[in-house]
Amino acid sequence: MNQKNEQTDNIVLVIDGMTCASCVARVERALQAAPGVNAASVNLATEKATVSGAASLEALIAAVRAAGYEARAPQAAATTPPTAGGRPAWWPVAAAMLLSLPLVLPMLGQPFGLDLMLPGWLQLLLATPVQFWLGARFYRAGWKAVRAGSGNMDLLVALGTSAAYGLSLYLLLAGNRSHGEAHLYFESSAMVITLVLLGKWLEGRAKRQTVQALAALEGLRPAEALVRRDGSDRRIALDALRVGDLMVILPGARVPADGVVREGASHLDESLLTGESLPVAKEPGARVTGGALNADGVLLAEATAVGAAATLAQIIRMVEDAQAVKAPIQRLVDRVSAVFVPAVLVLALATLLGWGLFDGDWQAALLNAVAVLVIACPCALGLATPAAIMVGTGAAARHGILIKDAEALETAHAVDVVVFDKTGTLTEGRPQLTAVEGDDPRRVLALAAALQAYSVHPLARAVLDAARAQGLAPPSATAARALPGRGVQAEIDGATIVLGNRRLMDELGLAAEGGAGHQARGHTVSWLAERRGGTARILGLLAFGDRLKPGAASAIARLKAQGVTPVLLSGDNRAAAGAVAMALGIQRVHAEVLPADKADVVQALRAEGRRVAMIGDGINDAPALAAADVGMAMAGGADLAMHSAGITLMRGDPGLASDALDISRRTYRKIRQNLGWAFIYNVVGLPLAALGLLNPVLAGAAMALSSVSVVANALLLRRWRSAASDVEAAPLARQLIDPMSTNGTPASHATGETPMYELTVEGMSCQHCVGRVTKSVQAVDADARVAIDLPTSKVRIDSQADLGRIVAAIDAAGYPVTAQAAA
Repeated sequence: MNQKNEQTDNIVLVIDGMTCASCVARVERALQAAPGVNAASVNLATEKATVSGAASLEALIAAVRAAGYEARAPQAAATTPPTAGGRPAWWPVAAAMLLSLPLVLPMLGQPFGLDLMLPGWLQLLLATPVQFWLGARFYRAGWKAVRAGSGNMDLLVALGTSAAYGLSLYLLLAGNRSHGEAHLYFESSAMVITLVLLGKWLEGRAKRQTVQALAALEGLRPAEALVRRDGSDRRIALDALRVGDLMVILPGARVPADGVVREGASHLDESLLTGESLPVAKEPGARVTGGALNADGVLLAEATAVGAAATLAQIIRMVEDAQAVKAPIQRLVDRVSAVFVPAVLVLALATLLGWGLFDGDWQAALLNAVAVLVIACPCALGLATPAAIMVGTGAAARHGILIKDAEALETAHAVDVVVFDKTGTLTEGRPQLTAVEGDDPRRVLALAAALQAYSVHPLARAVLDAARAQGLAPPSATAARALPGRGVQAEIDGATIVLGNRRLMDELGLAAEGGAGHQARGHTVSWLAERRGGTARILGLLAFGDRLKPGAASAIARLKAQGVTPVLLSGDNRAAAGAVAMALGIQRVHAEVLPADKADVVQALRAEGRRVAMIGDGINDAPALAAADVGMAMAGGADLAMHSAGITLMRGDPGLASDALDISRRTYRKIRQNLGWAFIYNVVGLPLAALGLLNPVLAGAAMALSSVSVVANALLLRRWRSAASDVEAAPLARQLIDPMSTNGTPASHATGETPMYELTVEGMSCQHCVGRVTKSVQAVDADARVAIDLPTSKVRIDSQADLGRIVAAIDAAGYPVTAQAAA
């Protein structure tokens, strides 16, 4: 059964028998030559191949077998490497070590004048099972490579150890004696095989750690779902869950699939999905994501997306795809590995002939040639890039950064300009109506609400909320349509009513006046105009205010510290965009840009020689995201925006942009370190072996160490952590774009916006405490938004409720409030 990526129609295969970069290149060539294959990519670290095209699974498996390897569908793969008879994976290493140590002991005793040399026949008995039983895997894989007309690491090891073993056997049988006993080299052949087996075992253990992030995501899927059908609760297999089912989510259980809460209230831990460390409050109407952990209450949620359509499945698929695709830098490795093994064989032959013809010591010549064969293993080259990419993408995913492919990861390291969309990216994207002006403000608001009745634009929601708050009944509107980048229009009571920006008023030949004061305070202004017969006039204006996201200021500061230039790109008026830019310290602003022109701004920046990342969340951002070197989409925005982006930020925190650049730079640095180590290792090791300065045992140890060190270096990326946002900068930034009103009352209170309070609460020590404090606040105001930072004991609350009541509720819950302030 083949496993297909539902979005890209890729077939994934598990490949057995690959040991080095040369194996990867040969399997890729075999797959690409199969009829119907468009492209094939093989990952040595995951031992998987990803193939796109119309080829059948059977044809692909046959192509891999013809190349000397085995292939199977992922479902047939075991979670641990298969071993004969159910023995643990380390047993061949232990057996080889026990048989080889007696052969090496004489070498250890020589510096102390001890003669521990074993009789030749005993050396033969110890070395033979290591060579032909435990080392049989090298002969089998090497023979398959020869039959396929190529070479690999196994062939090098088989040739090298067979030469040392054969020389020793010849000397033993010929009776060539030195110091009373034949000088044999069984210890070289046995220890090389032992060290290679040890290296492969350590390498396998390390490689399994590189996929732990993906395994953690897979572990979020519950095996069963508790659903309510016909009035009773029953457990069903997760595969049997259908859209529309009512999921019963008990405390301590994971959400089976995406859905909408219908009954109950609780807090969900979504940290492994979004990187958000604090539990998120959920109540009727709130969306829940499959895989999240329910903390306290019981929830009844209607399933809206199951199986491959669920968010968790899409996240897993995105991480798998990123780890399967090769980074551009890997192309250099592919070119080198294609000629590496043949070149090594030529060098080994040259070493043998050179030492034998010019020095006359054919024993030394053969041992030096063996050292060349053994040390030249290209395993490190094959693991250098995929190991770093797997760990880097896994670490990013744990912190809410989903990287679509390796190319995006590699490209992001060179980004020096980040272009931000304003609304929903740097601001909260929930503007509120701050002013209505005109001869009849209530009529202006009612007409505006009629125009916006069927719109989902953030400004439309603000208008409708304000109209409902005042109890207005908007008139009926017909022929409503959007005017992209300018506004909306509709027919009401025989007149054409338009609501839009200054550009739209200019097109109608109307003088848009009266908005300068609002725009100077960073508010967005829309004018309402009426066209009846051949005349048009402005009826009034509406002003909207938005707030910066709490982490916006620190995000911009961190980007600057990384040497990245932030740019603000907005369709809003220049004054509103300029106020946001001033609050955040952004010097370069492009305002009043139509959606169709955003991509042109990005292209112009690239034409300046800059590497550009674009961050947005709306449909109108999709062209710009695609035009940038790297597109970053905010999750929760438009699906089209996320499909156009190479990186998805799972939280609406703009600080994740600098985190994404940071993990990209660190991963690229690891790739370069690994490739540098792999190349230098061969550049230094091969000449030393050819010159007789490296015996086969040391060559085998160095070869094993090179592979393990490359993977271990990549695993250091697991320690990467997302930088904490500078939340203390948020109140100042908020004040700059939401200034004091004329009577000295904060504008948020004067206009009905929700104020923010910051409290210092003692006694909180765990997520249970977080849940109790959150519930105590929401008992006072069910609509309150609560964010708690345990390390600093800070509690930030968005609420219209009286602060004194909130403080009293928290104190009553057993957590004393020691400091309080209005943000």
